Amino acid sequence: MQSLLQNLRYALRQLRKSLGFTLTVVLTLALGIGANAAVFTLFDQVLLRMLPVQQPRQLVRFNWTGGFSGGATVFGGEMGDYFSYPMYKDLRDKNQVFSGVVAVDKTNVGVSWNNQAEDEDAELVTGNYFQVLGLQPVIGRLLTPQDDTAKGANPQLVLSYAYWKSRFAASPAIIGQTVRINGHPFTIVGVAPEAFQTAIGGYKPGLFLPISMSEVAMPSTVRRDSFNNHRFIWLTLIARLKPGITITQAEASLAPLWHSLRAQELTLYTDRTERFSKNFLDKTHLSVKDDSRGFSPGRMDLKTPLILLMSMAGLLVAMCAINVATLLLLRSAARAREMSMRYALGASRSRIVSQLFVEGGILGLAGTLAGLAIAPLVANLLVRLLTQADPGSEPYSAIIDSRVLLFTLGISLLVSLLFSLAPVLHFIRPNLVEALRQSAGTASKTSQRFRKVAVGVQIALSVLLLGAAGLFVHTLDNLRHQPVGFDITRLATFSLDPTNSGYGEDRTPQIIATAVDSLNRIPGVISAAATTDPELTGDNEMHSFTIEGHTFTEDEDHGFESPDITPGYFATLRQPVLVGREFTTADAKGAAKVAVVNLAFAKRFFGTPQNTIGHLVVDDSHPGAKPDTVIVGVVGNSRHTDLRTELGPAVYRPYAQKEHPVGVQFYVQTTQSPETAEASIRKEIHDLDPTLVVSGLRTMEAQTELASFGERALAILAVGFSILALILAAVGLYGVLAYSTEQRTREIGVRLALGAPRASIVVTVLREMALIAAIATIVALPSIGLLARYFRSQLYGVAVYDPITLVASTALIILTVLLASALPARRAAGVQPMQALRTE
Repeated sequence: MQSLLQNLRYALRQLRKSLGFTLTVVLTLALGIGANAAVFTLFDQVLLRMLPVQQPRQLVRFNWTGGFSGGATVFGGEMGDYFSYPMYKDLRDKNQVFSGVVAVDKTNVGVSWNNQAEDEDAELVTGNYFQVLGLQPVIGRLLTPQDDTAKGANPQLVLSYAYWKSRFAASPAIIGQTVRINGHPFTIVGVAPEAFQTAIGGYKPGLFLPISMSEVAMPSTVRRDSFNNHRFIWLTLIARLKPGITITQAEASLAPLWHSLRAQELTLYTDRTERFSKNFLDKTHLSVKDDSRGFSPGRMDLKTPLILLMSMAGLLVAMCAINVATLLLLRSAARAREMSMRYALGASRSRIVSQLFVEGGILGLAGTLAGLAIAPLVANLLVRLLTQADPGSEPYSAIIDSRVLLFTLGISLLVSLLFSLAPVLHFIRPNLVEALRQSAGTASKTSQRFRKVAVGVQIALSVLLLGAAGLFVHTLDNLRHQPVGFDITRLATFSLDPTNSGYGEDRTPQIIATAVDSLNRIPGVISAAATTDPELTGDNEMHSFTIEGHTFTEDEDHGFESPDITPGYFATLRQPVLVGREFTTADAKGAAKVAVVNLAFAKRFFGTPQNTIGHLVVDDSHPGAKPDTVIVGVVGNSRHTDLRTELGPAVYRPYAQKEHPVGVQFYVQTTQSPETAEASIRKEIHDLDPTLVVSGLRTMEAQTELASFGERALAILAVGFSILALILAAVGLYGVLAYSTEQRTREIGVRLALGAPRASIVVTVLREMALIAAIATIVALPSIGLLARYFRSQLYGVAVYDPITLVASTALIILTVLLASALPARRAAGVQPMQALRTE
């Protein structure tokens, strides 16, 4: 212990004497370790962390394969991740391997309390939800099976801890009070645990509602008879294995039950074909999957970007370790006389080695503390970039918890050991006679070779990170310049759902129509319109159609995008009407049914837009109905779901003729900047009804940016990592060249005295390092192509070996090498021969 304390005191004195060196090393480590901690904070929550419930490893979820025909409402993932309510009850009541099965769905509702209305995310859960998860309330009680007895009979709710704290100031008096959900009174019965958000990963609901109240929370489900309809799937299921039951055993046990339940459902398809029956029954399978981390459709969207970021952060921390090792070796050369003197005075090799490891440990600890200080800021930036959440509603936390802390300390320990090995190996077998004879230490050939290799590795890693940044920046630029088929300039957009304020289907159309008229009266507004299927938000509204004169084959897809829109929609978006007309106020409920189709639809079924006008289609939601909707117009194609994919065949119908009206997305075209109209838009809707909530009001240009948020986040972060890598490579290169120049001062002086031109001295100094940089760049460039192949799904419009990226990466490395070499080369050229000859 006494020896350790002595080593600590000596190390602190040495590092304090070289304050500039110490700060450089600490800052270098802080950048790499802080970046790793920040990325791992999100990586852990999305991909690794288990749900904060009792025995999460016992939780499983279901996924099915096989034929299906019917309706579905899903929030991501695969169709097979969702089930009907009758199927849920059968699996819950007839299995032998689960202690409980729960069903969940998510939605957005209007919450009114104390004359204040707002939209809030909610999770619909069966009454046994909290019981199966093994959770206890903070105050009050949680939902029980008695709160989920019959449709519409259980107006109770549980608050999430975060919503209770932010909306109700964490008041215990809220228990038993009434709030209105979509205009209906609900009683608050309890608050969920603080650590628990939801069983759906990446989701942060404020409320938990009984699934028996789903028709209040989601009025659009009323027409689907969701509690009795086997052909409407909308619920994801979670189950808890009985003790001693494995996933494999559970899946095997469920196989005969699943087959018998599917056989019963098959009888409901009166128009089934032999092929459909075979796909539905013979090719069906129910899988049981681990759900310890929660069902998260968004997890797959973040998985690849997070793996990329962790890889970049890993490369960055590797560069930091190499850079610090190089700096320590350069410092070791100046300490050769000191260490040799200690050996000569009887210091043991183990004492010297322990001294060097203690110094490295202090540097590593200081770098880790500095890195942890900046990690929350970087983590918060990551969460905002990768999820595009509004402040306060981020689905993931930026807090550095114990798991992240342990990971960071582990990385710190590993890095400290690695960079401390460089001076240890340098001093473990010193040449005492040579070192004591010289006034300045000289580096061994092994040390010189290590420094050159280290610089080469840093340059190669910098090229790789630059290539990644170039690929993502090029992808983002391609998406930003991708034509979307309509004009996004001077266009504001927001969502409005009257059903969240208690309006029924009978009054919703009038509210929407009145809102359109009110918006059109705002000074500076050219036109306003609305749709049930918003543009560039990732949403789809699909319906199957029968088309007059066309017989679909069994394998042919006849499900098309089918938005319901108000009059003037295409004029508001400046989406060209190629032939015919768009909808007018005359296309009202009770009038002749009409539709507008896009160019892709017209070409597929009728050849030309002109031939399309007058033909009939019909929505297949009413089996046996004859085509009764006449096509009155054809519009140009557009991007709809995202910027990458062009919308296929689409059928637009009048909102006024919609059988079950729902909330809409408004678009408002203005003469000036749409930001200036935002206050007026909010005022008009508030004047219409104070309980109506304007959600997501933004410009369409901002929405387009949101549509490429994943690519933008990767591009920004990749550029950030590559800039840090370039700085580290430049520091390493500068250090090696500066030291090499200093060691060759006598040689340079002799050459200058013998008449060598100063330009040749510069070439001599730079030649070897330029060769190393060239080799490193040539080796690294092919790796950019390999990276592009592996992460091709994240790229758009970029070749595997993108010439722009390769040239730009090479040019930036050349510039970095020149900048890092400029000062050492200048010093070498400025050496005075007589002064150099007197240095030793």
